[in-house]
Amino acid sequence: MVYVKWAFWIAFWVIIAAFFHYTLPQHDIARVTDTYEKRIDFGENSLFWATADVGTDGTQTNRDVFFIQTRLANDQVMVYRNEDTGWGWPPYFKFDTSNLQAEAADLKSGADKPQWVAIKHYGWRNEFMTIFPNAVGVKPVDGPDATIIPWLNIIILTLFAAICWAIWVRWRRFRAKRIDPVIEDIEDSWDSGMDSLAEKKGRVGRWLDSWKSKK
Repeated sequence: MVYVKWAFWIAFWVIIAAFFHYTLPQHDIARVTDTYEKRIDFGENSLFWATADVGTDGTQTNRDVFFIQTRLANDQVMVYRNEDTGWGWPPYFKFDTSNLQAEAADLKSGADKPQWVAIKHYGWRNEFMTIFPNAVGVKPVDGPDATIIPWLNIIILTLFAAICWAIWVRWRRFRAKRIDPVIEDIEDSWDSGMDSLAEKKGRVGRWLDSWKSKK
């Protein structure tokens, strides 16, 4: 039972961590190498694609999606999709996909004269499942060593930790006041019952022994 409990809580916190890691904004320092548009047929990975641009037909099984190709500061290649989030989840309220694509195209540079940018995005990159992070912002930075402090993430995670702590404290108080006394009463009743049963068994045993002695 203890192992099941630990397995449940480990799985629960892994899911929570994965949710925050996918949803919260992240920043990559990179240079834009190319921008393009591609027709995408959605399949089993459709969960990891946003909806169609606001104001367009969202019932299609395929549509054109903007992409931004980059090379990160560590020389790794990263490709981002560029889609509206609209009023849906995650709540980035992104409606300017076309403008962002134009900004990214204007910031393209080569290795000889790199223009470094900070790309704000959410999501994961998975080559096996063809999943791309969604870019939600791009801005020039001074160089590949630029540091972006994730203030929003710090605030959200701090609030989440405070809420979890408050719930845990109130649960402990509620358990100590309401549940533990009931459990103690049940245990006391059980112990009393077992003691009474043992006493009765002792009496029966002595009565049987008395008959054996008469024989």
